Amino acid sequence: MTLRRAGRKAKLSKRKGFTLIMSSLTASAYAGRAWPFEQARNLIARLVKSRIQGHDDQKRALELIGSGKTDEALKAFEGLDRAVIFETGYGPSGLPHIGTFGEVARTTMVRQAFEAMTGEVWQTRLLCFSDDMDGLRKVPEGIPNADILREDLYKPLTVVRDPFGEYPSFGQHNNARLKAFLDSFGFTYEFLSSTECYKSGMFDQALLTALDRFDDIQKVMLPTLGPDRRATYSPFLPISPKTGFVLQVPTLERNVAAGTIVFEENGERFEVPVTGGHVKMQWKPDWAMRWAALGVDYEMAGKDLIDSVKVSSQVCKVLGGTPPEGFNYELFLDEAGQKISKSKGNGLTMEDWLRYGAPESLAYYMFQSPKSAKKLYFDVIPRATDEFFQQLDAFPKQEEAKQIENPVWFVLRGETAIKSPPVTFGLMLNLVSVANASDKETLWGFLRAYLPGATPETEPVLDRLAGYALNYFEDFVKPSKTFRLPDDKEKAAMSDLVAKFRELPADTRDSDVLQNLVFEVGKAHEFEPLRAWFQALYEVLLGQSQGPRFGSFVAIFGLERTIALLEQGINGELAA
Repeated sequence: MTLRRAGRKAKLSKRKGFTLIMSSLTASAYAGRAWPFEQARNLIARLVKSRIQGHDDQKRALELIGSGKTDEALKAFEGLDRAVIFETGYGPSGLPHIGTFGEVARTTMVRQAFEAMTGEVWQTRLLCFSDDMDGLRKVPEGIPNADILREDLYKPLTVVRDPFGEYPSFGQHNNARLKAFLDSFGFTYEFLSSTECYKSGMFDQALLTALDRFDDIQKVMLPTLGPDRRATYSPFLPISPKTGFVLQVPTLERNVAAGTIVFEENGERFEVPVTGGHVKMQWKPDWAMRWAALGVDYEMAGKDLIDSVKVSSQVCKVLGGTPPEGFNYELFLDEAGQKISKSKGNGLTMEDWLRYGAPESLAYYMFQSPKSAKKLYFDVIPRATDEFFQQLDAFPKQEEAKQIENPVWFVLRGETAIKSPPVTFGLMLNLVSVANASDKETLWGFLRAYLPGATPETEPVLDRLAGYALNYFEDFVKPSKTFRLPDDKEKAAMSDLVAKFRELPADTRDSDVLQNLVFEVGKAHEFEPLRAWFQALYEVLLGQSQGPRFGSFVAIFGLERTIALLEQGINGELAA
């Protein structure tokens, strides 16, 4: 799977039923109700207001863009015609997690909506910024060779040694992990390293402005701090010429003309330039400085940063910039309902998800309700996978206005080959369980009987699903399976079902016929509610309280094998 940005030259997707002509899409996109369209409309309003002077000109520009004439608006109003900058931020103090990926995925979705609404004539850029000049304040959990990190505490992350021994620094190691994953999804982005931006001079002018407006920044920052912190706070964090530590020390003197600050370390005074990588800024002023220096137009942030966004927005204005548009998404929670943290290592890694679920399902999960808190743990993967493919099945049958509300439009736009597998992930998991399969070939033995002519080559998505199911079952399902004995009523119903199955041709594969027969037996034995009958089948035969559509399971597993499984359950052999 590849996630592609909206601004590609190719404007048609070649997959049958998936073709959208971009020029006809603009009006539907502008009226789109999905959250990325809402964000894109807010961004357009912000761009017009910040880049065009005069109410009448602003109104005219919005009318042109809203009527699908963005190209005319860009020609008519010179201030509009420069790239729109989207940004995501990443703190590489720990290994990248799915929350990091989610911010890039969601920002890309807004970018895609923006480009659809503006006819792809307005240049966009996505900057993925790593705050890798930040000092390492504590050792993340679950990292090998932790002693190395303890020895390098308080140094910039791009100076801290790599405990994995693969890169010159811990920061570069984590940056590489993030970039490799984003590249594997085909995101179009520009990676920026804080260290490189500070040292190359990219931030020099903004830093000199911050030095000149030091007192104004302090007026914003000091009221947000406690008394002790307020007494020593400085927006500048010098890098110690002696220890290499990122220092949180007071600024004793400022020389605006020379572009330097004076500070003290262990009784010794130092004077260093604020440019060239000799200092970095405290994170809220740093965020603001970045917005101003890079001209960022859009950046989203977690709900826990609402107050920080407000403060950084004020500092950005002090520096002469315009704060970006954006919104605050809810946080991902771990199994215990706690916020996921890179330093704690308590969430899914991106590699974890891709071991157990389709990558399309990961992007789909990120699309869903970003303003609602969601658990991000292993048990969400099977459902997200099956829900995504359900949406994919529905997409070709929808009108254009509905298609752009479908998550598939955001997840797979530009994709030409993917199609839904003929078997759900949930069903595949249960097939792995009852077949006692340990490899794909065993699973394909069942799948070929159910889908004559199917091979891993003709059904590549199904083949991937088989691999995910094997991994997921082995790591999560198998250890928690608990079989039970049937009671007398259940045993009688199961014996009746065996008899009914024996009346069918041995090669019966019609899942509807099989499902109806299971229903009839449950009703005949007066299970109320009827789901209690299916729950009994799942608990006795599969060792779990929920399961797949039983007729589909029988169709794939085979009638004779299912009869044998039922007899084992009736005789108590599975619960032994």
